[in-house]
Amino acid sequence: MISRIDLRGSALLDGGGLDPDLLPRAELDVEAALEKVRPICAEVQHRGTAALVEYARRFDGAELERTRVPDSALERALAELDPKVRAALEESVRRARLVHREQRRSDSTVRVVPGGTVTERWVPVERVGLYVPGGRAVYPSSVVMNVVPAQEAGVESLAVTSPPRPDTGLPHPTVLATCALLGVDEVFAAGGAQAVAMFAYGTEECRPAQLVTGPGNIYVAAAKRLLKGRIGIDSEAGPTEIAILADDTADPAHVAADLISQAEHDPMAAAVLVTPSEALADAVDAELAVRVAATRHRERITEALSGQQSGTVLVDSLDEGLAVVNAYAAEHLEIQTADAAGWAARVRNAGAVFVGPHAPVSLGDYCAGSNHVLPTGGCACHSSGLSVQSFLRGIHVVDYSREALAEVAEHVRVLAEAEDLPAHGEAVSARFERDPAGSGAPGPRGSGAGERP
Repeated sequence: MISRIDLRGSALLDGGGLDPDLLPRAELDVEAALEKVRPICAEVQHRGTAALVEYARRFDGAELERTRVPDSALERALAELDPKVRAALEESVRRARLVHREQRRSDSTVRVVPGGTVTERWVPVERVGLYVPGGRAVYPSSVVMNVVPAQEAGVESLAVTSPPRPDTGLPHPTVLATCALLGVDEVFAAGGAQAVAMFAYGTEECRPAQLVTGPGNIYVAAAKRLLKGRIGIDSEAGPTEIAILADDTADPAHVAADLISQAEHDPMAAAVLVTPSEALADAVDAELAVRVAATRHRERITEALSGQQSGTVLVDSLDEGLAVVNAYAAEHLEIQTADAAGWAARVRNAGAVFVGPHAPVSLGDYCAGSNHVLPTGGCACHSSGLSVQSFLRGIHVVDYSREALAEVAEHVRVLAEAEDLPAHGEAVSARFERDPAGSGAPGPRGSGAGERP
């Protein structure tokens, strides 16, 4: 069911580096999707809500009169929510708030010289659009993972969008109930590239946002790429992926269950086991055969596990296994080895790391307190998951007195001349051209410029 890639004897640690093409990876051609989403985004820009209504009919099979979800629908969804689901969501929110609240940065001021300070202020984005995918599954957890860090960052205006269902013309009721639970009352029935365009350009019903976050399909990713610059984005999310670094101390039932859990998302989901133990690989294969046959979404899971994006990678040692998982830079990385915490501390590239036998990825999906909106497709080598920081901007505030400026004026002038930008230096000298005290502070060139007061 799951293929094998044997890298034993390949001298991964000899300094030549690991060719990422040797590892299983889903093919995701965002560039090709760009040409499909370009006219969609242009239609939303020029026709607003009318274009969204048309695309809801074409792509979602939903008949809409408006895109904004009525308050009554949000209230009804929360009132009708299964009490057990509500309790689980409330605990998920509680834990997420505990973690994300601690991520909020404080302003800091550095006294560079007497009379000269630089303060870094952390200011939340004014308005954000949060995307919650639809499709094969229902994602109230993605509402939590988007909304909680935005709220903890202090974002004043939050809007959530999710694809409409054909039967109601509204997003899934559990998604609506979660929005209501979190106090979000601006919710839209729009999905795909057109939803990203709605946040970028605004419509009659939806004000433009400065930032859009949240996972989605390839068309959502393509729209983010197309509109980046007009609107900020978190990342271009691709199919979900799990990598597991395991040795012969790992329980093959745990490993198999965790690979299946991510393969359940989508036929393009990636599930990768990296191990020096051929015996573990054999045992995991046997567990997969039994467990996949017994699970609800066996067809989807089978397609994902047997695809080119999934596989078992055999290596000579855990050191080489670590090199493989660092090169792979998985969205989710589990460490199921002896001294799992020690090996986890050596991981450089991963969206999130799950340590030991009792921290499966599904814990992070819902109730660990961590965020599950994470970089995919190898982007974890340079990007981070969604957090409070995603919704904050650092602003430097420079405050210098006359004396502090005078002290450094000559250095500014010299550097400006070195860059052939003399007006930069003159902008400093101009402040001392009319020095009533005659103190010798810097003036225009040829009149004492550069002398210290």
